[in-house]
Amino acid sequence: MERHRTESDERPNQPADRTGAACTATAVIDEHGIVTGWSEGATRLLGYLPSEVMGRGAAGLLAEDVPEAARKPPADQHRQAGKAVLRHRDGHSVDAELLAHRRIAEDGRSEWLVVSAVPGKPPQDHADALVNWAFTQSALAQAVFDVDLRLVWANAAMERALAVTENGMCGLRLSEIMMNASARETEEAMRMTLDSGESQMLEQHLRTPGEDREHAWTVSLSPLKDQNGRMRGVCLAARDTTEQYTARQRLLLLNEASTRIGSTLDMDRTAQELADVAVPRLADFVGVYLLAPLVRREEPPAGALTGAVLLHCVAHQSVLKGCPEAVLQLGETTTYPASSAAAQCLAQGRAVIQETTDSSLADWLAQDPVRAARVREYGFHSIMAVPMRARGTSLGAAMFIRHRRPEPFTLDDVVLAEELLARAAVCIDNARRYSRERGTAVALQRNLLPRKLPEQTALEVASRYLPAGAQAGVGGDWFDVIPLSGRRVALVVGDVVGHGLQASADMGRLRIAVRTLADIDLPPEELLTHLDDLVIRLSEEEGGGNGLEPGAEAATIGATCLYVVYDPVSRHCTLARAGHPLPAVLTPDRKVEFLELPPGPPLGLGSLPFESLEAELPEGSVLFLYTDGLIASCGRDTGECVDILQTALSRPAPSLDALCDTVLADLLPENPADDVALLVARTRALSGEQVATWELPSDPAVVARARKNATEQLAAWDLDEAVFITELVVSELVTNAIRYGRPPLRLRLIREAHTLICEVSDASNTVPHMRRARVFDEGGRGLLLVAQLTERWGTRHTRVGKTIWAEQSVPDMVSPTTAPAPPWKQGEGRTG
Repeated sequence: MERHRTESDERPNQPADRTGAACTATAVIDEHGIVTGWSEGATRLLGYLPSEVMGRGAAGLLAEDVPEAARKPPADQHRQAGKAVLRHRDGHSVDAELLAHRRIAEDGRSEWLVVSAVPGKPPQDHADALVNWAFTQSALAQAVFDVDLRLVWANAAMERALAVTENGMCGLRLSEIMMNASARETEEAMRMTLDSGESQMLEQHLRTPGEDREHAWTVSLSPLKDQNGRMRGVCLAARDTTEQYTARQRLLLLNEASTRIGSTLDMDRTAQELADVAVPRLADFVGVYLLAPLVRREEPPAGALTGAVLLHCVAHQSVLKGCPEAVLQLGETTTYPASSAAAQCLAQGRAVIQETTDSSLADWLAQDPVRAARVREYGFHSIMAVPMRARGTSLGAAMFIRHRRPEPFTLDDVVLAEELLARAAVCIDNARRYSRERGTAVALQRNLLPRKLPEQTALEVASRYLPAGAQAGVGGDWFDVIPLSGRRVALVVGDVVGHGLQASADMGRLRIAVRTLADIDLPPEELLTHLDDLVIRLSEEEGGGNGLEPGAEAATIGATCLYVVYDPVSRHCTLARAGHPLPAVLTPDRKVEFLELPPGPPLGLGSLPFESLEAELPEGSVLFLYTDGLIASCGRDTGECVDILQTALSRPAPSLDALCDTVLADLLPENPADDVALLVARTRALSGEQVATWELPSDPAVVARARKNATEQLAAWDLDEAVFITELVVSELVTNAIRYGRPPLRLRLIREAHTLICEVSDASNTVPHMRRARVFDEGGRGLLLVAQLTERWGTRHTRVGKTIWAEQSVPDMVSPTTAPAPPWKQGEGRTG
């Protein structure tokens, strides 16, 4: 238990004795209210000796009751303060200000230490001396001004701050001592203090005499009043808060950098954001340089970089308009020698500061006369080079230069610059990785899309593929043009859900699948059904434990598709869609309509069947197929986007390519949020002179008549040299149809450009197969001969049977350019 001394120490009777133990009355009271400690000061205050008090209840020392809250304070309260009336030993009352602290005694029990000052005043001359010393020796710069705002008193700190003695300042106003805006602002605040009688607080920034940099000051202005309340003057107290202000500004700069740097996945823009943030608050000029391999989208070199380095300038900023002090312009590449600050910081992996007096800087400038001239012209005096590293890889360096601010770079500046570079380096590395992945995805996407649309005469075709903006990434949009038998053409537009390499790869698989299914001449609705089954299987394969961690959710493949088949003979167009936007048709009289196709679910759901629509299109009609990115990226509501699309399509255009460009320009922003694929086709029709059709009875005797009809038609077409092969093909196909098919039978010859097509249709679904005949077989050689004598042959199913066809090459027809233009081309100004 703590016990205080009871005997008085013999001390000289001097003012310093006020600080001794006798000036403070202390008592210790345990948790039961018993006095366990009593000091000399307590004896002086109440007259009781320790032996008369200790071991007794503290309540006996009270002349008046205290509130219940003071008697039993809460357990979590560790301090109490208040007034109490105590009983002196001789019986009179003593008013005391008490301060009680809860503490833990040596035995672990809780107790209260009660403290009170013993009344008494030091000598007046000593008190005056203390007040005088407090003013003159204060670390704060202090001065007293009278009601005319003339200085009457200044301490040593104020003399040092203003570089003028007190005698030199007495009787002068602050604006006469310092003739600047800060002094005038302070005087205005002093007048407000005199007028209002209220204190004022100012934050000021100024460079005091003899200082090489600006300081931050917190200025407090307090009114001075006499005992009657009359205003007598103003006390000015100023504290140098440069360090706190600088630290606060650094934090603000870092906070701003966290929001401004890395706003996009673009390396150049991120580097420019770094330069913009650092000027002018850290440097007068900043240049950001990346290693040359990064600009070429190559991997940066591994390990430490020693010797000379090849750097590419990607960003710079200056306090001077136009960055005239820049040695390298944006986009230029140069070699920095080993003596340069940039090469040194990359070799050492830390920031390097060079002054104009450093020998290393002199060696560097000696090798670069242009840079040396800029240093002299603009007065560079301090250079700081900081390496840019992310994930253990060097990406480049940033150069910070001061030529307007007089102070050189310090270690605090190095810490700040490294924080900025760390933020920027991660963002630039992310942008680099994204650019590489996006470049790979774009290359894959473009290689998977048709580079050149196949030649065919049924349609005039134009296409566009526009990848999404940088933030969204490349998607899985695709289009295709597939020639079919009978001069028919299939048009395909699809969109795989998602972005990136996976979406591009899925798109490639679906495009190949569509071409494979189209090659067997499936109707549009059946093709989409098979494609839907394929997407379901692919999704199951990707979710079937192929390298996925336990609990990881497999990505499913989803897509939309629009499949169109156009027949130039009948001018019929058959369409089916799987969750895809409706196609538009521009008729020759410039009306725009959207074909109301039956709705179909997106691919991969397998829930509902697909239905098709058949429409007859006038020659010269324009089919406009597109992916949903065209509408989704428009930035307006769907109805308004559709109206803009209709207007763009109805506007006269010199070609289909120009029409595509018009639509994209009218609907899309510079960086669309999603991929966009367009496929535009103008229909053509085969004239009646190019097609010959005969209905045949199911009689073996009709074969000869079919050969005769074909021979006469070839003669009318001036194709006598094709008679032999055509007779053989007609004989074989008609004979097979009579023998294995069902009526009705039909023979059709199509003469188109340099191709002659022979088709035989019947109502049976039986498909002939080519086989190798044995030596003594009487049949089995017909289809083999057809396959060897013609360019192509095959079978396609129709709604009421099948058609066997064969194509052979023949001399070109008369060039279509010699024939008169069709009505839909006359007077339209089109080139196609």
